[in-house]
Amino acid sequence: MKKIIFILIAIVGAIVCTYAQDTAQVAVTVTGIVTNEKNEPLGGVTVTVKDQPGLGIATSTKGEYTIKANKYQWLVFSSMGYEQMEILIKDELTLNVKLKEAEQKAMDEIVVTALGSQKKATVTGAITTVDLSTIKTPTSSITNALAGNVAGVLAMQGSGQPGSNASEFWIRGISTFGAGTGALVMVDGFERSLTEINIEDIETFSILKDASTTAIYGSRGANGVVLITTKKGKADKVSINGKYEGSYSTRTFTPEFVDGFTYASLMNEARTTRNEEAFYSAEDLNLIRNQLDPDLFPDINWMNMFLKPGAATQRASLNFDGGGALARYFVSGSYINEGGMYETDENLKSYNTNANYKRWNYRANVDMNLTKTTLVRVGVSGSLGKQNLPGGNYSEIWASLMGQNPISIPIKYSTGQVASRGGADRQNPWVLITQQGYIENWENKVQTNVTLEQNLKFITKGLRFVGRFGYDNGNRNFIRRMKWPEGWIAERQRESSGELRLRRTITEQLLTQRSDASSDRMETLQGELHYTKNIKSHNLGGVLQYTQEKKVNTGSYGEDIMQGIERRNQRLAGRFTYSYQSRYMFDVNIGYNGSENFASGHQFGLFPAVSGAWNVAEEKFIQDNLKWMDMFKFRYSFGKVGNDYMPIRFPYLASFTTDPARGYNWGDIESNNSFSSLAYSIIASNSITWEVATKHNLGLDFSLFGDKFGGALDYFHEQRDGIYMTRDYMPPSVGILPAAAPRANVGSTLNKGFDGQLKFSQQINKVNFTVRSTLVYSRNEILEADEQYSNYPYVRRAGFRVNQNKGLVALGLFKDYDDIRNSPVQNFGRVAPGDIKYKDINGDGAIDDNDIVPVGATRYPNLTYGFGLSASWKGFDASVLFQGAGKSSFFINGYTVYPFSSGDWGNILTDVTESNRWILGENEDVNAVYPRLSYNGSANNYRPSSYWLRESSYMRLKTIDAGYTFPKIFTNRLGIKTMRLYLLGTNLLTFSSFKLWDPEMNSTNGQQYPLSKTITMGLTLNL
Repeated sequence: MKKIIFILIAIVGAIVCTYAQDTAQVAVTVTGIVTNEKNEPLGGVTVTVKDQPGLGIATSTKGEYTIKANKYQWLVFSSMGYEQMEILIKDELTLNVKLKEAEQKAMDEIVVTALGSQKKATVTGAITTVDLSTIKTPTSSITNALAGNVAGVLAMQGSGQPGSNASEFWIRGISTFGAGTGALVMVDGFERSLTEINIEDIETFSILKDASTTAIYGSRGANGVVLITTKKGKADKVSINGKYEGSYSTRTFTPEFVDGFTYASLMNEARTTRNEEAFYSAEDLNLIRNQLDPDLFPDINWMNMFLKPGAATQRASLNFDGGGALARYFVSGSYINEGGMYETDENLKSYNTNANYKRWNYRANVDMNLTKTTLVRVGVSGSLGKQNLPGGNYSEIWASLMGQNPISIPIKYSTGQVASRGGADRQNPWVLITQQGYIENWENKVQTNVTLEQNLKFITKGLRFVGRFGYDNGNRNFIRRMKWPEGWIAERQRESSGELRLRRTITEQLLTQRSDASSDRMETLQGELHYTKNIKSHNLGGVLQYTQEKKVNTGSYGEDIMQGIERRNQRLAGRFTYSYQSRYMFDVNIGYNGSENFASGHQFGLFPAVSGAWNVAEEKFIQDNLKWMDMFKFRYSFGKVGNDYMPIRFPYLASFTTDPARGYNWGDIESNNSFSSLAYSIIASNSITWEVATKHNLGLDFSLFGDKFGGALDYFHEQRDGIYMTRDYMPPSVGILPAAAPRANVGSTLNKGFDGQLKFSQQINKVNFTVRSTLVYSRNEILEADEQYSNYPYVRRAGFRVNQNKGLVALGLFKDYDDIRNSPVQNFGRVAPGDIKYKDINGDGAIDDNDIVPVGATRYPNLTYGFGLSASWKGFDASVLFQGAGKSSFFINGYTVYPFSSGDWGNILTDVTESNRWILGENEDVNAVYPRLSYNGSANNYRPSSYWLRESSYMRLKTIDAGYTFPKIFTNRLGIKTMRLYLLGTNLLTFSSFKLWDPEMNSTNGQQYPLSKTITMGLTLNL
């Protein structure tokens, strides 16, 4: 009986289980529409079956979807910018879904670090995460948009020439005067350049600023690190993004010069005020004013003649991504064509002499899940750049444009001959820009990398391995096809027949060619072990990383065997992290680095760092009483990092050269038996190693009032020791030639300052406002340097800033000869009333080089700031950013600043006539802006002094942007997900006390290709 009952129960159970299983596996087709909170259809929303890899689709442009699944499975709806939603499939098979916009909290923001990513709330180091939506630049380099946008970055753009217009930038200023000052740039874990990367390819952009975040880079991390990760594909149907921009650029500043009549009048003044005969008669001046003889008395504005009002730039990019559960891809391509502002000769049809730059970028990232625990990432990227330039040398072009005065020569004489004063440095600007052929610079880069990520949970939960291999190749080619026409100069007196008296100054050069090429290769191998463990409220993590790199010059390096030897680095790094309830955090980072560039025993070094943080907002008493405090985290870090960049290879090796001048003669009176001596060309420096930076950082991250107001503030203190220097002041008794002076790590600097960023967001009615600002200030000081002793401390470098300006202190101008007689003797030649009067610093009664002292600041900015506002309403958006720099100054000099200092070579700035200048008998103001003029220069007036020191501080309207995103009800009809049309202005206004040329260039004489202000019209599409 019991057996029968047991059998019946088993049969009934089997039937029930079978029925239940059949019910659970009933296949159904689910349809519906996905909308946002405004009931607008959402295209591209990913719809997947939970825990079923590969079972997913994306909504149409109308928000519609159809998916096959089983009853009682969960559908997952996800889209970027919206909260994920899960819905259980029951009897209702039409499921319309409304997604809510995601609220991104500051604590949940993901920050990319050197060894992975983590939530901002748990970060203990100083890291700036760049908001890519604020990076807007129409140029070919992203570096031009960093200043004022990124806390901790100081930047300066020195030239606007297409292809050479990237800004130089420093993280927290300059901390050394020996080795390199630039930051290490890592793209997807590999050292690469920042200037060629396409901004549309960037997923995340982080700046690592303190020792705790850069210690794992050891001897490479002292100057800070830029971390970039590029975009990856997502499991979704194909998404296509396109962007096109058309820009027109003009110049922010163009140096302005006087006309021919004014120039000639000033030249007469410069001569007569020094008791010399006037060069131009009244008749000559009349000829110039009325242009009655343009051959001998021309009047040419060379700047206006050979610089176009502006130039056009086109920029386009296209990328698409997609894939499924097993493989995803991201593929992109971009193109930029920057036009130049030089005028060209319309008769030249076979080649271009303008300054243009074209670049093509490409990238392909593919992620493949080989197994459930194995992921392989493959990346291929590269760029091809072509820069076209006039055949004339860059420096010669700008020296000629600013040196050729308006009445010196015409472009051509009326007889057809090309006018030329002779010599490359005083050539006709028209010849240099249009008639000397052209230059082509090609640069090709190919970058490949493979990454393997293996989950090792079968060994222990939380353990995983990451391996990377990168292989990069770069090639550069230079071709210069050069020629020039015959050049002539006319004498001031014509022939008796009235014809010109022409004298040939340059013979014709037919087309010649010169070329050069260089290339390099870099290989990187890296392996990482990651481990994480959560024990209740305690979170522990650890990373162990090994890296080896080698870079070699594979191009032509002549007979220098050292240039063909690989540069190799090894690094073993580790990191330990601990956090408790996102309240208390503690990190330890260690880098152990090796470089083959140093002698045995000095090749390896240890670089440790520690950091900790306390998030006060996570304390219970704060959560109970100050609920408006979302995050309030104090941070502190301390550690050591290094800088191993050296200008020479293998400083521990000596080299020798023959020296006939110091040879030996073993002959006698009648026979000469001389031998060249063997002398050191380089003295071995066995103890040379890297610079070491000891860094402290105290910081605060905060987010208040529901993430409406937040930011980060940091104070930093860095001492750089062991700075690489040449021992130039060895006593002669040592017996070492100056050229063979040894090297040593003897320099030391101190750099301290603060940086920060603030952001406030608020919605008023239906308008969303955001106000943001950034600031970085740094001040450095040389603590120790290799220099000779001086009785005057101000003569030394120690105690003053790196790149400190030094000059005489001007007290104004001499009033009269009594003033000259009653003042200390100035040992720089004869002086007269109206010449510059200097201060006797050491009180010895004479003005000489011992009175040169530090004046002003440095050429490079020590302060950079930015502040802006953005607003959006419905589909409209607008933003504005002001950016400025300060705490910097520079001397102005040269033949345009010192009128007639080189005789009749040198144009005269209009500032000389429009400002207050000293004029004998008319304006003898001792505080005049320009001293008494002189012809062929004044050794007393034209030397570095506070008289010629100018502040390079400025503030400019960096960007102003207005756009409109078309409503989905319109774009869906076109098969487009999103479409935005916008207008962007860059560098439109500049405010500065310095008006001669753009103050950001920090040029002493203005002989640089001017910076650009640009208007851009753009369109972005997502299909």
